Amino acid sequence: MAIARQVLCLSAFLALPLARAEPIRYSVAEEAESGSLVGKLAEDAGLTPPQLSARRARLLSEDGRQHLRLDRGSGRLLVAGRLDREELCAHSATCMLPFELLLSDPLQFFRVEVTLNDVNDHSPVFPEHLAFKIPETSEPGSRFPLERARDLDIGSNSIQAYRISPQNADFSVSYGSRSEDDKYLELVLEKPLDREEQAEMSFSVIAEDGGSPPRSGTTQVKIVILDANDNAPMFTKHVYIAKVLENMPEGSVILTVLATDQDAGINGDISYEITELVGQSDSQFVIDHRTGEIKLTKPLDFEELGVRATDGGGLSAICKVLVEVVDVNDNAPELAVSSFSSPLPENTVPGTVVALFTVRDRDSGANGKISCALDDQLFFSLRPAYKNYYELVTVSALDRERTARYVLGVTAADAGSPPLTSTHTFTVDISDVNDNAPVFNQTSYTMYVRENNAPTVFVGAVSAADADVGLNAKVTYSLAPVPAAERPSCSCISVNSENGHVFVLRPLDYERLRQSEVTVSASDAGSPPLRANVTVRLVVLDENDNAPLVLYPAQDGSAASSELVPVSAEPGYLVTKVVAVDADSGQNSWLSYHLLRATEPGLFSVAVQSGEVRLKRPVTERDSAKHKLLVLVRDNGKPPLSATAALSALLLKDFSDVRLPHGSPPTDEQGDSLTTYLIIALVFVSLLFLISSALFVARKVCKSKELKAAHVLSGAHNLHSGLADAAAAGTLPRAYCYEISLTTGSGNSEFQFLKPILPSLPGSEVPPHEVCFSFIISDCI
Repeated sequence: MAIARQVLCLSAFLALPLARAEPIRYSVAEEAESGSLVGKLAEDAGLTPPQLSARRARLLSEDGRQHLRLDRGSGRLLVAGRLDREELCAHSATCMLPFELLLSDPLQFFRVEVTLNDVNDHSPVFPEHLAFKIPETSEPGSRFPLERARDLDIGSNSIQAYRISPQNADFSVSYGSRSEDDKYLELVLEKPLDREEQAEMSFSVIAEDGGSPPRSGTTQVKIVILDANDNAPMFTKHVYIAKVLENMPEGSVILTVLATDQDAGINGDISYEITELVGQSDSQFVIDHRTGEIKLTKPLDFEELGVRATDGGGLSAICKVLVEVVDVNDNAPELAVSSFSSPLPENTVPGTVVALFTVRDRDSGANGKISCALDDQLFFSLRPAYKNYYELVTVSALDRERTARYVLGVTAADAGSPPLTSTHTFTVDISDVNDNAPVFNQTSYTMYVRENNAPTVFVGAVSAADADVGLNAKVTYSLAPVPAAERPSCSCISVNSENGHVFVLRPLDYERLRQSEVTVSASDAGSPPLRANVTVRLVVLDENDNAPLVLYPAQDGSAASSELVPVSAEPGYLVTKVVAVDADSGQNSWLSYHLLRATEPGLFSVAVQSGEVRLKRPVTERDSAKHKLLVLVRDNGKPPLSATAALSALLLKDFSDVRLPHGSPPTDEQGDSLTTYLIIALVFVSLLFLISSALFVARKVCKSKELKAAHVLSGAHNLHSGLADAAAAGTLPRAYCYEISLTTGSGNSEFQFLKPILPSLPGSEVPPHEVCFSFIISDCI
């Protein structure tokens, strides 16, 4: 029975007249009032109004919504309610409302299409305010992306032009399209900016559509001029396409946008934000401001959004993100490696093929279309070879010392929604090339050694490091050859080839060699070897190895000289001065003088610094006429070295006493002879005094001699003071003389004793000294 019914229905259907091949088409403007005439449907269908009623004519739409109605009495098609093209068709270029006119008895239908024409009922709409931070270093012609105004109308009723108000000489706007669906609006800098002249400016950007009458939208633009942040963020793509599953849960990451900025510091820190879309107050997406991850907040079917990346200096870039919902993609791409080369020498030229691999996806259609991406694109990149083959190649010079190993992740992603990916890791080791010379840790070295050192004494070390590895980093040390014309003053330095230890091969003498310089070379074991040189300065430090040498009084084995001291001399009277030198330097050559032993210790004193021997107190009758002194000369070294100087002093009541020769110190017998000579001299002087007293002329002559003697004694006293000052400086003057005169009545007798000229010691800075004693003995009445 059922089969018979199906056959009957099929026969009835086949018996129906054919439906109209071409649809009946009408057009009507949006926002037409309810009841407005669309067209005479009965007439166009070849029917009469009674037929419409008799055959129960009705309209059927695909979405079940009745935007139009049929008046059966007149056969006219009328507007049933408000028609909003933007609500029904969004931004589609054409908006068509398809439906069928269905008739019964017999069953018949007509295809009817009503085109909804756009009217200019929407004005362009901008976001509330736009603000830009533009560096003053921006060149004229620089472009800054603006968020376009949105106009829900289409065609000529959509946005046709942008302008700035009031007219601005610094900026203009540029409006165009890169493709049919990719339009852009940019702010163009017309002339250089100067933040010092104007730090901020503001103006309005007006968007105008092509309707009649035209509608416009305005937004306020504020420009803040910044100092040099001359690199704006740049997205890796102008348009990101995300395909997601229709059942993807909320909070899922659908896409990560990536923008890079070549600036550093805060100017290179990028933050992301979703630009507000007109008519979409409640966004379906959120973006992580730091990572650029875009997450889903609620279900969607198809969306378009913009993402702005702004760095810390205020520069920004905008990209478009298209999110499309597709079916489930259940097969991830597969990656198979055909060849792989590792390690690579660091002098590999750019463009060298490192690996060859192929990718395939078992899915079909969009889910089977594969794209490959490389994580690190600074030194390597992917290059398509043939069909689904890819080559991993170098794109820049490699440096093992900077990066010895590269871990490269190649991600193969299909075009499914969401895309499935497979990642393969290539570990590329970089082999060393001898391209780095050794580098010393100092630009020069200064080492110290004390004189009289032990042979092969260690004085320091040089150290050089090589950034290479293996034999290329093995450093050996040697003394660089020196031309014969520049031969060093000392060939006593050696360097250990393995560790750079520096040795002095033989003892050194500070008095002969103060310092020496050599050049040490560090060479690696590469082929060819690379080397570096450094200067090593060896400074010899003084040791206290030279005892003081007494220059005066001479200590040549002869008897000590005798100094004549009048018994009337006052305390502080300069008896003599001990002169000594030390061949060492520094504090080792600082000399001090000390009275070591004396016949009468309390009578004489020795100046510690100058070596001057002076009377400490007045001479008394109890003091012996002859005194022996032993002066100790000691340097300031550790331990100190010393020498002694022996000298004698004779106390005379007057200078008629005879001075003993230098070479023989007075003995007891010689003292008796001296007394006899003094008595004879006194008698002789007395006789001469009695004879000369009778002569008046002689008296005048005596008076003039007394005046001259007084003048000489005064000059001697002044000379004595000057000598004391010079002696305090540690050096005797070239003439060191005493002149004492005594006048007699009958004439004068002059005795002159000269001490030998003292030669200068080799290597000593003490000049030769001349010590002279001159005595003039005279008597006058």
